[in-house]
Amino acid sequence: MLEIIEKKKKKEELSLSEIEYVIDNYVNGNIPDYQMSAFLMAILLNGMTDEETINLTNVMKNSGIVLDLSDIDGIRADKHSTGGVGDKTTLILAPLVATTGVKVAKMSGRGLGHTGGTIDKLESIGGFNTSISIKQMVKQVNEIGVAIISQTDNIDPADKLLYQLRDVTGTVDSIPLIASSIMSKKLALGDDVIVVDVKVGNGALMKNIHDARKLANLMYKIGKANNKKMACILTNMNEPLGNMIGNATEVLESIDVLKGEGPSDLRNLVLTLGSYMVSLGKNIDLDEARSILKDNLNNGLAYNKFRDMVKYQKGNIDDIKISDNVISVKSKKRGYIKNIDTLSLGEIARSFGAGRLTKDDKIDYSVGIYVNKKVGDHVEVGEELAKLYVNSEYDVNEVIKCFEIRKIRCKKNPLIYEIIM
Repeated sequence: MLEIIEKKKKKEELSLSEIEYVIDNYVNGNIPDYQMSAFLMAILLNGMTDEETINLTNVMKNSGIVLDLSDIDGIRADKHSTGGVGDKTTLILAPLVATTGVKVAKMSGRGLGHTGGTIDKLESIGGFNTSISIKQMVKQVNEIGVAIISQTDNIDPADKLLYQLRDVTGTVDSIPLIASSIMSKKLALGDDVIVVDVKVGNGALMKNIHDARKLANLMYKIGKANNKKMACILTNMNEPLGNMIGNATEVLESIDVLKGEGPSDLRNLVLTLGSYMVSLGKNIDLDEARSILKDNLNNGLAYNKFRDMVKYQKGNIDDIKISDNVISVKSKKRGYIKNIDTLSLGEIARSFGAGRLTKDDKIDYSVGIYVNKKVGDHVEVGEELAKLYVNSEYDVNEVIKCFEIRKIRCKKNPLIYEIIM
């Protein structure tokens, strides 16, 4: 192990067998954390070649079981987001895409840091069961076209161990390590089509377009090297997606979109991501795919499919509770919203229970934030910037600080920056 650390420290390329040695022995407990920490730091500082990263991804993927979903009839598509605030697209996309005949057998995670988790959001629906077996998932997908379940411990154990170590050693923001972490899990799930939503901005892991583009290109190469149909879409996270932040609050907003309503930015992003999933899955034109999806949002098929999924997984769609204690946050200035500190809004929601501060914390599904103003919007003194759904007192000044207001009209960032495929 010391020789391999020295080699990477000197910016030399590691062979497949060397990468296999490191991952296999770390998962088996033969390599201590302090040596793996040094290895991860060497990667952070000196990077990896594309071939090294592809090899690392595949070795991580093979550290646990690789699902064989061939018993699911038809093409299977998956979507991954690199994480943001108010990012509830999976809740809408999975049932919507399933209405087209493309199958969605999805494993999702819980909240991480300031970003929410799909599983936490679904579990805010009374009775919803995310802990079903792979066999049950396959049966459900064959019958109704869609299932969203929690990740199992025996898929990609290398990533779980490495992520925990990266989180406490300052090695999270390495592009090769991020790419291998995301793609090893996606490849282990055995889907045919993978669409990745790469968030860019102050509320995302990737703060600028340059780094986001590097990450997207690398994930695209990894997917293609594994014979997957791939698309990576760079999207704006300089403001929350949609209006709601939280768990039950985000589910209710997702239901609005599934009924053909809801915020335009969330609706447009869902249609774009879904268009690539369906276009690649069915080998049809993007415009045709978007038209089908748009129709199925408006004609009730998408919402009915969501209801089917909730019912199949033992949930009660009429049992979604948000707090009755609402605090209005009002502007102290007149002008235009120039910037929104999206990261801080996510942390504020987390602080009053919408997320976890430690892994053992229990989530309060009923709390959240409604963001009433977006970048570029005009606001008057006393006009509402946001609503807080809380079960305790909260200093609204902390929320007001998240909105930068200027007298001059501000340019709004585009929702979608670019697409790599």
